[in-house]
Amino acid sequence: MTSRLTPENTPSIAAAAAAVEADGRRRIEAAADLAALREVERTVVGKRSELARLHTRLARLAPEERRDAGAVIHDARTRLQEQLGRRAAALDAEERARRVAEERLDLTEISTHAWLPRRGHLHLVTQTREELEDTFVAMGFAVAEGPEAETDWYNFQALNMPPAHPARGMWDTLYLRLGEPGQVLLRTHTSPVQVRLMESREPPIYAVMPGRCYRRDTPDARHTPVFHQIEGLVVDRGITFGDLAGTIEAFTGAYFGAGIHSRLRPSYFPFTEPSAEFEVTCPICAGEGCRTCSGSGWIELGGCGMVDPNVFEAVGVDAEVYSGFAFGFGIDRLAQVRAGLSDMRVLLDNDVRFLTQF
Repeated sequence: MTSRLTPENTPSIAAAAAAVEADGRRRIEAAADLAALREVERTVVGKRSELARLHTRLARLAPEERRDAGAVIHDARTRLQEQLGRRAAALDAEERARRVAEERLDLTEISTHAWLPRRGHLHLVTQTREELEDTFVAMGFAVAEGPEAETDWYNFQALNMPPAHPARGMWDTLYLRLGEPGQVLLRTHTSPVQVRLMESREPPIYAVMPGRCYRRDTPDARHTPVFHQIEGLVVDRGITFGDLAGTIEAFTGAYFGAGIHSRLRPSYFPFTEPSAEFEVTCPICAGEGCRTCSGSGWIELGGCGMVDPNVFEAVGVDAEVYSGFAFGFGIDRLAQVRAGLSDMRVLLDNDVRFLTQF
């Protein structure tokens, strides 16, 4: 069957639809705002658009050609409408962003020092820890660290505290997993690192072990449930209690300065024998007596003693050949003493007014 197209219907409807679609795409992309896009939509796909006029020409075609030409016009209209939708969404987003920027309220508080960069610094406890590490490194010690989640064996048993030992009552412990085997807890002291050191290397050992510890303590002026300790360990041939006392005194003078001394008094710890508490001259009153030292002129700093042979046996060190000593104290307590703080809890308050003083 032949087409009933007349000469004025040329060029073909397919070619005309392609030209109309190309022109429509250019006009859509050129629309600068939503109002302009609405006008473009009216002229491109509206009732009086070129596509609408092309559609009226379908009646002049034979039925077979009419179906194909109609599909061409319909596809062109669909693609243009999809592009109109995408362009409308993009222009709407641009318009929203412009309105937000224009209507934004600047609520920034103006400060006379706003132009100065605010630089942070290390926390007082961290500063104290690094100073302690530097002091002990200068004395010939290495720095070692260990995990904060420990097994019962490392935290207690290897340190001469088997299950049900009464010395375990000295610590309120936070357990992560109960039941043997594999009982896991948050370490109550940094002493487990001593066990790991003696397991992993042969003597001689000269090391300090700083780190965070946990106990189920009620917070007060001198205790917090999360705190920091530093412990020292020396294992070598011929180590005596005199070496321990001399090391404590050397550290006291190096860290606190001349005029501050240490003294030892008998005490008990399950992992050392003999054991002692060591005190230092009160740096606040220089030994004269004040509220900080309760008028005694001395401040208790930590504990120390000779490593118990049972600890050596647990880690496979021959106590007939080697001897050693250990000591430890709280970093938070030391920071409290040096800064003259009456309450240790301020170290955990995160009050910027306090922290910026150090």
